[in-house]
Amino acid sequence: MLKQQLVESLRLRVLNIPRPPNTETDSKTRVAVLFSGGLDCTVLARLCHEILGPDQGIDLLNVGFENPRVVAQLKKDSNGEVGNFYEACPDRMTGRKSFAELQKVCPGRAFRFVAVNVPYSEMQAHRRQVVSLLIPHNTEMDLSIGCALYFAARGQGWCTGGTEMDDCTPVSYTSPARVLLSGLGADELFGGYSRHPSAFQRQGYAGLIDELLLDVGRLGKRNLGRDDRVMAHWSKEVRFPYLDERLVRWAIETPAWEKCDFENSEEATGVEAGKRVLRLLAIELGMEGVAKEKKRAIQFGARTAKMESGKVKGTTLIS
Repeated sequence: MLKQQLVESLRLRVLNIPRPPNTETDSKTRVAVLFSGGLDCTVLARLCHEILGPDQGIDLLNVGFENPRVVAQLKKDSNGEVGNFYEACPDRMTGRKSFAELQKVCPGRAFRFVAVNVPYSEMQAHRRQVVSLLIPHNTEMDLSIGCALYFAARGQGWCTGGTEMDDCTPVSYTSPARVLLSGLGADELFGGYSRHPSAFQRQGYAGLIDELLLDVGRLGKRNLGRDDRVMAHWSKEVRFPYLDERLVRWAIETPAWEKCDFENSEEATGVEAGKRVLRLLAIELGMEGVAKEKKRAIQFGARTAKMESGKVKGTTLIS
């Protein structure tokens, strides 16, 4: 049932996207996915393969940052030889692994992995712009998340992929896609945060349901306006398939134990309890590796968090 709901949601959001006016070439890539390689976004990319025409490309935008604190530690640990620190970002490693799995289960589809590498100096040059777009949001966590989405939406990076499995030479690339897909909402609907099993342990399914409803209810205030503003700066439109009204209604009406069965452990079922319904869908779609991916916040996966000081809290106001 979840697959049917997601497919219908995606159809509304990825089919019949017009070519931008005044473009010289008719690009076959109209859609890009904000792609960490995690469960939520990879399922979207996989289902897009079933919906879009065979000649259409799908760009996978994966962002990684030069975090001075992390780079300094890498130098210390390796006697000054850092290597490619972008490729050491957690989301970059997960992204490449999930990209390979998509290529395997979707032969012939022109998936393009776009490695968006952001030097610290470039992030600093755009910082004031990002802060202005965040308003009225004004915390360090908002800035960390906003920077990651801002540069991912720009879509400039190094591309590998296409229709050939051995096409792995990176080339400079700017994604022509004007429509971006976000996996936002899956954690809130299907129990993907660590606070969800905690709520279940305290108050059982009644407490879990209250926590899920609280999360869904504050998505607009916490996330949607902020995320839309930082990405719209580049004249891109972000769409949220998991937040389709019919899908949200179905998810809320579905019993909590069918979505995230915290009563039965991973050892007992073979599948992690958080977002279990989505993990089972990933397995059904042939992506067993993706089904096992753990939740990771974008600011830590892309390494935008705690760039200057490890003591800064996410709730600290932007200085």
